[in-house]
Amino acid sequence: MQYMNEFLTIALVHLVAVASPGPDFAIVVRNSIAYGRRIAIFTSVGIGLAILLHVAYSLVGLSVVIATTPWLFTTFSYLAAAYLLYLAFGALRSGPPKGDAVIESTQPQKGISAKKALWMGFLTNGLNPKATLFFLSLFTAIIDINTPFSVKLGYGIYLALATGLWFCFLSYMLSTSKVAELIGRKGYWLDRAMGVLLVGLAAKLVLG
Repeated sequence: MQYMNEFLTIALVHLVAVASPGPDFAIVVRNSIAYGRRIAIFTSVGIGLAILLHVAYSLVGLSVVIATTPWLFTTFSYLAAAYLLYLAFGALRSGPPKGDAVIESTQPQKGISAKKALWMGFLTNGLNPKATLFFLSLFTAIIDINTPFSVKLGYGIYLALATGLWFCFLSYMLSTSKVAELIGRKGYWLDRAMGVLLVGLAAKLVLG
């Protein structure tokens, strides 16, 4: 129980961070609308797994190296921006259904595997330098240096599970019948909006 206050602080900070619109939010919304609940959930799982990556290098101190080495941090930023632009391109190409497809416009598209969705979520979060900064601040400013490694690892597992569950919940809510009906035939506008958001996030990464 001696680490309960530390854990509650971490949980609160993480809640604010994960609920804020960002690349993870945009890609989960986009995949939920475009491909349906199953693909969005696999994307969410990928995001949760990427959190373990951040936790791993934070525990060994690599996050400090990345954040304090300008060229390395810049490289991460440009890689992340390029990947977000790639995702944005696909989202911005979304258009209204044609011909007989209008009838089935509320059904998710096909053409993306669960494995690809998993990697999409993993890369979106894993390449995000903002996540590096978040975990750097978490493991240096909030978590006490004397906190045992096993406790820090427990924090990391919680963060990964909480992140994955949050986005799985978001995926579920976005793909319920009422929400799907609300989006209806104009769902491609939301897809395009997510594309614009991804472009904006990519620009923010590059321009600071």
